[in-house]
Amino acid sequence: MFCSSCGANIPDGTVFCPSCGSRQPGAAPQPPQAQAPASQPPQAQTPWAAAPPAYPAAFAAGYASWGTRAIGFIIDGFLVGAAMGIIYFVAAGVLTSMAGLANRGAAGGMCCMFIILFPLATLVVGIYNSVYLVAQRGYSIGQGVVNVKVVDASGNLLTQGTAFIRLLVRAAMGMVPFLPLVDLLWPLWDERGQTLHDKAVNCYVVNNPRV
Repeated sequence: MFCSSCGANIPDGTVFCPSCGSRQPGAAPQPPQAQAPASQPPQAQTPWAAAPPAYPAAFAAGYASWGTRAIGFIIDGFLVGAAMGIIYFVAAGVLTSMAGLANRGAAGGMCCMFIILFPLATLVVGIYNSVYLVAQRGYSIGQGVVNVKVVDASGNLLTQGTAFIRLLVRAAMGMVPFLPLVDLLWPLWDERGQTLHDKAVNCYVVNNPRV
């Protein structure tokens, strides 16, 4: 076709002449092209949404309640009491059989020795119950009955060295009047349910539900 204004040869269907720019009569107007939507700039992610803080899985079940811990403590206490009885009768037999000691003198010696029986029995029983078992599986015999376990701040089991230091602190407190009772009651007002011997090594007693 030819431009109606300047006579230039232009392709059929051309709306505007490329030479003079005039509109060609009878040419069908082309539909306007849809503009692509402007791309949205990527939204900046907040730091806490991009990387949520890690939380040890061991703490998911929550800290053990005081009542649960107390029941486990009583069960373990029976083991300590049994050890105290064995140590007491063995020591009584040694004292009464010593040459030159009367029964009355032996009884007096046992009264003095009774003061150290509790921390001694705590150590004897605790080396297996509160050190070996806690380091191997996370809980003592009594704690296993009530389904709780001892973990460090990262949610891992205690090492034997850490568990032994925790035991030593507990045994040492047994030599101070009323301090073991304070230690036992401490989780009642502690927000993380820790006893004093827990705080000494920064460990926690958490629920350990098992199917």
